[in-house]
Amino acid sequence: MKVSQNGINLIKKFEGCELKPYLCPAGVLTIGYGHTKGVKKGTIITYEQAEQYLKEDIAPCERVLNAMNVNFRQNQFDALISWLFNLGAGNFNSSTLKKYIVANKSDEEITDQIIRWNKSGGKPLSGLSRRRIAEANMFLGRELYYLEEKTQTIKKKQS
Repeated sequence: MKVSQNGINLIKKFEGCELKPYLCPAGVLTIGYGHTKGVKKGTIITYEQAEQYLKEDIAPCERVLNAMNVNFRQNQFDALISWLFNLGAGNFNSSTLKKYIVANKSDEEITDQIIRWNKSGGKPLSGLSRRRIAEANMFLGRELYYLEEKTQTIKKKQS
């Protein structure tokens, strides 16, 4: 299975695209749409290179999910690709999220596990909270929603 354009768009929305290196909230030198491999200070890339890096970075995420031999619906696969892209295979493989998928838990139980991963350094980050809620809603096949920072309520995305 391959990620759809909806999944790619979700990743792009939350990663943003930077053509020059920057430090992500975790303190890792990053470029493009969250690309970290081999990034050096002073590097400048094009949007085309950012797209290529994104495709290269998504491929291992697809392999991880496909190796599970689970019959995901496209929206579920896309949501999990975004989660994996952001948090990595190591976190996924040791997570309760993966255990719940393997145990065929309910979609709601699985999305509760998706949402739990909203912290950096033990503290919740509003951007990660919004991303996890969007991933959970995508997993459930719902329209994308975001968490409004000031009121901490879920609002329907205006697009």
